[in-house]
Amino acid sequence: MTASFRDPAGSLFHFQGGIFRVVNPVGEADLAAFLGSPRAAQWMASGAIAGTRRLSPAEADGLLADPSVQALFEARRGQILLEHERIAFPSFPYEWPPEMLHAAATLTLDLAQDLLRDHLGMKDGTPYNVLFRGPQPVFIDILSFERRDPGDATWVPYSQFVRTFLLPLLANKYYGLALDQILTTRRDGLEPEEVYAWTTLAQRIRPPFLSLVSLPAWLGRKHQPDAASIYRHMTFADPEKARFILNTLLNGLRRTLRRLQPAESKTSAWSDYTIGCNYTAEHFTAKERFVRQALAEYSPKTVLDVGCNTGHFSALAAQSGAAVVALDYDPVVLGQVWRKARAEKRDILPLAVNLTRPTPGIGWRNQECPSFLERARGKFDAVLMLAVIHHMLVTERVPPAEILELAAELTTGILIVEFIGPDDSMFRRITRGREELHKDLTPELFETLCRRRFEIVRTQHVEGSARWLYLLKKI
Repeated sequence: MTASFRDPAGSLFHFQGGIFRVVNPVGEADLAAFLGSPRAAQWMASGAIAGTRRLSPAEADGLLADPSVQALFEARRGQILLEHERIAFPSFPYEWPPEMLHAAATLTLDLAQDLLRDHLGMKDGTPYNVLFRGPQPVFIDILSFERRDPGDATWVPYSQFVRTFLLPLLANKYYGLALDQILTTRRDGLEPEEVYAWTTLAQRIRPPFLSLVSLPAWLGRKHQPDAASIYRHMTFADPEKARFILNTLLNGLRRTLRRLQPAESKTSAWSDYTIGCNYTAEHFTAKERFVRQALAEYSPKTVLDVGCNTGHFSALAAQSGAAVVALDYDPVVLGQVWRKARAEKRDILPLAVNLTRPTPGIGWRNQECPSFLERARGKFDAVLMLAVIHHMLVTERVPPAEILELAAELTTGILIVEFIGPDDSMFRRITRGREELHKDLTPELFETLCRRRFEIVRTQHVEGSARWLYLLKKI
C-alpha cells in the first residue's frame, strides 16, 4: 500500500478500491473548519470539489483492522479517517492540453476567492490538486484549505500558482513549449528568472511578461535568498481591508489568466487531418456505421480512443453512454476535443499521451504519479484504434504483433481497429521511401496476428481503398 507523504497534515492512500485519507493533529482543526463551511458544502454538491466524508467509528475500526492501514495510521499520528470520491481515471498536468491547465487554474482561483467568505484560505496553488471527471476539473485536496486570519491579506500560494499555472501557460502560448516538456521534469513549474532569459527586450516591459516575469526577476536580484522579509505575512487590523486587498490580488491573477487563455483558432499539422485522410464522404459514413454498430452491440461503459484526433469517434462512444479517455499526442487537437466535450457535456477526458511512448511513472521512486499504462491496463471495456496503427508501425517501428498485444492488455472486451495497407497513399506518404520495410504487411498477416489474442467478430473492407475495419473480441 502506497501513501502520499508531502502534506504535513495527512496522507492519502488507496485501499481495496477506495480512496482514503489519514488526518493528523496538524490538519484536524482546518479540516473541521472546511467540513463546516456552507460554501465548501455547495462546491462539493456541485462536483467541483471531490466528495468527501468522515468514516464512522465502526467504519474506521474496520479499516484499521488491516495491519497495513493500522501501521500507516500510527506512523502519521492519525486522528481521523476520511473517504474520498474516486475519480474514474486519474490524470496529471503534464498529460493535459493547455486548455485543461487553464480550466484547473480557473477552478483554483474560484475556490480561493469564494471560500474567503467562510474565513478559509488556501495553502497550495498547484495543478496536482486537480483531477478531471471527463472534461470537468475537480479539486481533490481538501487539506489545502485552512482557517484564515481575517486580517491577513497574504495569499500564501501566490508564487506557486504563478510557477505551476501561469508561467507554463505563458511558455506554451508564446514559445510553443508543450506542458509535458515543462512539467515532467519540474514538479514546481517554471521560475521567472528561467523565463526571463527567453524574453525579448520588448516583451519584458509588456503584460503579461512585466508582472509575471520581469519584475520578479529584477526584484529577486535585490534580495538575499534567505531574506525572511520576503515571506512575511501582511496583516491589518481591519478585516475588510485585508479581504479587499486579497480579492484585488486574486482578481489580478484572474485577469492575467484570461490573457493566457489558449487560442481557439490555433492549428497544427494534425488539426485538419480528417479532411485529407483518404476518405470520401461515403467511406467515412461507412466507417462511422461500423463503429456505431459495434458500440450498440457491446454497450461498453469505458472506452479508450487511441489517436482520437478531433474526437469524432470519441463523441460517438460518449453518445452511446461510455466514459471515454481520448488520446492523441497533438495538444492542439486535444484542446478542440476538450472544448467540444465541455460544451456538449460529454464524458470525454482528452489526454496528450503517445501510446508508443506513454507517460512513465513520475515523482519519488517513480511512484507518486503512476505511469499511464499502470493506470490504463484492464480499465476499458473497448479500445478504438482507428487510422492510427500505421503511424505506430511506420513512424515508431512498433511491430503489429506488439500493438495488438498492448491492445489486449488495455481492453477487457472489444477492440475496434482499422488496418491500413502499404498501398494506401497516406501509408506511402509517411514511409518516406521505406515501403520495402512493410511489403509483407497484408490483411491476411494482420488477421493471423489478431487471432492470437482476439476473436474476429466482423470485418469490413472500405471499398475502393486499402483499408479494412475489424471488430475483435478479446479471447
